[in-house]
Order: sequence, then structure tokens, then C-alpha cells
Amino acid sequence: MAKKTGVIAILTGGGDVPGLNPAIRAVTIRALREGYRVIGIRRGWAGLVDINRDQGADNSNSYQELTEEIVNRAGRTGGTFLHTSRTNPSKVRKADVPEQFQNLYNADRNDLTPEVLKNLDALGVDFLVPIGGDDTLSYAVRLYKEGVKVVAIPKTMDNDVPGTDYCIGFSTCVTRTIALTNNLRTIAGSHERFLVLEVFGRYAGFTAMLPTMAGAANRCVIPEFKFNIDHLTELMSKDRLRNPSRYSIVLVSEGAMFEGGEMVFEDHTTDAYGHAKLGGIGDLVAAAMKEASPGFNNGKTVDVVDQKLGYMVRGGDPDAIDSIVPMAFGNLALDLILKGVHGRLVVLKNGRYDNMPLDVITASKKVVNVRQFYDTERYRPKYENFEMKPQFIMTSEG
Repeated sequence: MAKKTGVIAILTGGGDVPGLNPAIRAVTIRALREGYRVIGIRRGWAGLVDINRDQGADNSNSYQELTEEIVNRAGRTGGTFLHTSRTNPSKVRKADVPEQFQNLYNADRNDLTPEVLKNLDALGVDFLVPIGGDDTLSYAVRLYKEGVKVVAIPKTMDNDVPGTDYCIGFSTCVTRTIALTNNLRTIAGSHERFLVLEVFGRYAGFTAMLPTMAGAANRCVIPEFKFNIDHLTELMSKDRLRNPSRYSIVLVSEGAMFEGGEMVFEDHTTDAYGHAKLGGIGDLVAAAMKEASPGFNNGKTVDVVDQKLGYMVRGGDPDAIDSIVPMAFGNLALDLILKGVHGRLVVLKNGRYDNMPLDVITASKKVVNVRQFYDTERYRPKYENFEMKPQFIMTSEG
């Protein structure tokens, strides 16, 4: 069978997670052996925005040719060797418009999609493989509608890309969260305290739900259901008294909200996709629980160990699942490309690898189905009806 010829471009956008480099490796190795050239776009969509089409221009900061040697060296490691950004080419701030385009684009926010399309043409790209979360991939949908042949791979430790049960990075996040929580038990137990741990997850509660379901915490509060602080303190107090070591643990999703309150943000700035940076709810929960604790502990205050797990759960090497799934996703993408199929998102669905129409990414939001999976009285996952559920329980439908 004759080998294919052409160019495949790969990029990673949004937050880094373990598993990105194995995915890049899987796409590259197979593509090279099928006869394609492979270009790695650097810094996500930023690399495609910044390319200078002038003859002789140095574009080494925007893209690089990928070889087996390069991807084999990186493929066992965490993060992304192509680097990443949260650039949204359809909303580029005036100050961020590349020098070569500043005479064409001088609004406060600029849509540089026409330049991205020209840059893809200049590189001779036949197929584009973006690896990212719903923000990165929502722009991939835009490019697909503009005629670019896109095959996308879902990545986010939050596990909130619609259409797929699993996103690269989620398993390592859950694994790290369980391990770090267990490490902090000794501190909470030694001092007989509440342990409050804030975890990433943005607008979805999967990163708090799964470790709690696995036994890492007594309770969890999630963005999908507003919690009552007195009720949470009461539950935690009962958990603490039942524990011979006199401590209890709650995982607090960064997007969780007090009853009558709203999400807590670190500041008022937003990224290119309009998202403000969440963070700080754990500190507020810890302070409020300590204040409320005498009412459920015979008038005595219970001190709190308050910790943000933050980037610790997304750093380092991928676990087994985040080494295997990216390999499969990368090869799934190549299967589609070799068939000439595009406009698809590779997915894990009910335990099987598959693909879905790309626009599933922008057609819905993936969050925890509270009615099905969350006990709103006990502030913890429901442990029932597991038959025929996927490996990580909570499907993309709920």
C-alpha cells in the first residue's frame, strides 16, 4: 500500500496535564511511518497566531518539525514539550497582536482567524490535531467551520469536555489527589482537626467527587450544588467524632458556592476565553467551619488544616491510564486521518474508544448530574446503581 504524503500539525492548549506528551508521541510516530510530515505548533493557538510569513523570518518560537527522536524522548514525561497557552485567536488583545499584523488589527479585541488560516496554508497543513479542553477545542470547532480538517483529542484534568467519558489528565489528577490527601491525614489526625482541601475543577465537580468516592474524604462540596456551611460543619463534626483519630476531611471544588453566595475568584481579570481565575473558596470554608464548630462540639472550637492542592495534582509523570489512553487517542486520530475523515473528536464512551462530531464540544456543557450522583443531604457521592457505568462512573451525559 502506498504511503500517504502531507502535513499534520499538532498543538496543545490550555492547562498542562500529564499525558500530553504521550499523545503527541502517538500521533507523530504513526504519522511519520505513514509518510506524513509532522509539525508541532508551539504554545497552543499562540504559535499559529504569531507565525511571520515573511521570507526568511525566524519562526522557531512558533513551530518545530517533529521526529521520532524528539517525541520518544518527551513521550514518557509530564507536561507538554510543545508548551501551551490560553490564547484565543478570535479575541486577541491589541497589546498581544503580533508586530507584523498591528497595522491591520487595532481594536481592543481582534479576530485573527484570517491570519491563522493563512498561516496554516503557508505551512501546508493538511490535518490539524488540537489537544485540549473545551476552550481550546471550541476554537478548533471555529476552524473546522472555516474549512480546516480537524481531528481533536480531549484533554483536561477537570474531565469536563462534552461527548467523552474521559479526558487526558483526569486519572493522574484523581490519583494525586488521593495520595496527597492521605499524606495530610497524619497532620489532621495528630492535631484532631478538620482537613479542608481545595481542588481544581472550574465549573465541574468531578475532581472532588471521584477522590471522595474512592474514600479519600468524608465529604465534598461541588459547583453544581450550593452548600450550607452549618450543615457541612455538622456533618464534619460527626465524622470527626466517629473517627478514633478525631479528624475528618472535606474536598472543596474551586467552583463550589455557599448557599446564597457566588463563585469565589482570585481577582477580576479574565483569560482570553472570558474565564476569571477561581480560587479561595477553601480558605473561606475553613474559616467558616472553625467559627461554626463550637455549636457542634460542646462549645469547643475545632481547628482546621487548610490546604490548596492546586498544581500538585497536575504535575509530574502520567499514571498508567494517562499513559495508555493518550496512546490510543493518538492512534484513533491517525485512523481517522488515514481514512480522510475529519471534523471529529476522539472519545472514550462506555468503556470503548470511538469518535464523535466535533461540534459536540460547543453543543453542551459537561457537569456532575446532581440528581444521579450526588447526595445533597450528605454532601458526598451516591454509592448505588453502578451496573453498566463507565470506569470513572460519571458519564458525559450526567
